[in-house]
Amino acid sequence: MRIPVGRPEQRERMLRSPWWRGGGALLAGALPALAFPAPSLWWFAYVALVPWLLLIRSAGTARRAALDGWLGGTGYLLAVHQWLMPSLHVFIVVLAALLGLLWAPWGLLVSRMLGGAPSVATAAAAVMVVPSGWLMIELARSWQGLGGPWGLLGASQWQVPAALRVASVGAVWLVSLLVVAVNTAVTLLLLTPGARAAAAVAVVVCALAVGAIWTWAPQPEQSGVARIGVVQPGVVSGPNSVALRLARSEQLTRTLAGRDVDLVVWGESSVGQDLSRRPDLTARIAKLSREVGADVLVNEDARHTGTSGRTGIFKSAVLVGPDGPTGDRYDKMRLVPFGEYIPARSVLGWVTSVGKAAGEDRLRGTRQVVMSVPEPPRTDGFTGSPTAVRAPEHTLRIGPLVCFESAFPDMSRRLTRDGAQLLIAQSSTSTFQHTWAPEQHASLGALRAAENGRPMVHATLTGISTAYGPQGGRVGTPLGTDTSGATVFDVPLASGSTLYVRLGDWPVYGALAVLAAFCAYEGGRSLRRRNPVERVGAVGPKAGVRGP
Repeated sequence: MRIPVGRPEQRERMLRSPWWRGGGALLAGALPALAFPAPSLWWFAYVALVPWLLLIRSAGTARRAALDGWLGGTGYLLAVHQWLMPSLHVFIVVLAALLGLLWAPWGLLVSRMLGGAPSVATAAAAVMVVPSGWLMIELARSWQGLGGPWGLLGASQWQVPAALRVASVGAVWLVSLLVVAVNTAVTLLLLTPGARAAAAVAVVVCALAVGAIWTWAPQPEQSGVARIGVVQPGVVSGPNSVALRLARSEQLTRTLAGRDVDLVVWGESSVGQDLSRRPDLTARIAKLSREVGADVLVNEDARHTGTSGRTGIFKSAVLVGPDGPTGDRYDKMRLVPFGEYIPARSVLGWVTSVGKAAGEDRLRGTRQVVMSVPEPPRTDGFTGSPTAVRAPEHTLRIGPLVCFESAFPDMSRRLTRDGAQLLIAQSSTSTFQHTWAPEQHASLGALRAAENGRPMVHATLTGISTAYGPQGGRVGTPLGTDTSGATVFDVPLASGSTLYVRLGDWPVYGALAVLAAFCAYEGGRSLRRRNPVERVGAVGPKAGVRGP
């Protein structure tokens, strides 16, 4: 007898099939990627985990729950990083499968909290425990050696003002906790009546918490405006592309003359030579600085001898003024795995033969740097004569980051605590020009700005170049991936500090405390099951009678 598709019997058979179930787990894990740019369905993030949670809940065994967690995590990573496939080819599947193992314990956790018919107490605990488990996964894979914090679920909320305000309190970590808590509550709403009551209360509590943060969380106050010129040469290809790109950048920079900019920013790898060994090149950029009337922040991708005495290829932000390099230099500290170095190259060096992995490892810098940019002479609109130069104590202090360092909340926080008034990310995503990567990367600037209460400029070679104010809102009009040009962003500066800058990664510690309490409870519960205590004076046919 043929069972029609959609009948409960058919669905049950599909859930029991390892192939159907495995494919379903991969697909369910991939769904949250739609909340990130380019689709940017930010609202979908609050329900995107529900199919995955329901699937794990139906696992039946601990082994199956762990497998559903692993496969879903693999699907999540593949979907969020699908733009890496042209570079890493089949190796991206291997990486996703290995990192997907981080979700296997989470699968066990979900099965324990949502399986069966959760009581009111269990449902209430699930809204705290399940998000805390997810956050531990995000924390683990945020380690630079495992690829860094790209695709954190909270980052999908980069354009939501309320979520950005939450980020100012607890960074992207708190936003991730909120998103997973809502997903857990929605899942509970589909279960038993008791669980529904707890889930409804949890949703109300989340809404009240966001409202309280919106009302009372301290926000920095505007303290001026900086005019930042961004130069985006666009896609330049061919055998002499480095020199052609430099010439195009020079041409575009000259168009900023007379626009009273405080600083000109070029993208990552905008200079392919070590300026300390190329006085002719240094003189060209210094001349540009004089013509425009502002320092130029370039980015070297060249062999150089670092401050530690090591010689190799560094990616470095270098500030060049009218008289040449100012002495302010930042060597990139966190490198892109496989793109800029190969972990355990002696073992994984074969990756270079199947993809566009780094042929030679870049070297890392040793410390973050806050640079001082003096205000250039201003031109009087009536006479054309230069006005007074900003006093040294009023120089603009900038905190540079290179490439995917803008994904790390702790790096921008460190720069802010060290006195940076403006955060700057120099990037290049030309390899992934027609994928979701440029938009995903540019969106990270909104979170870093909101977390720290400091504006952020994201400058790239080929787009998307953009800027964000100190509350994370977009400033001006971005330069898209189809643009070769230069623009000026009037970036509002701010004073004061956010709770995240003051308190740090407290949501992570809170999640650890929740999981520790859960593990202690489960451990005590397990011990009570294994060592039942005999009741004194039990009554019954086999009960013993104690004497006086």
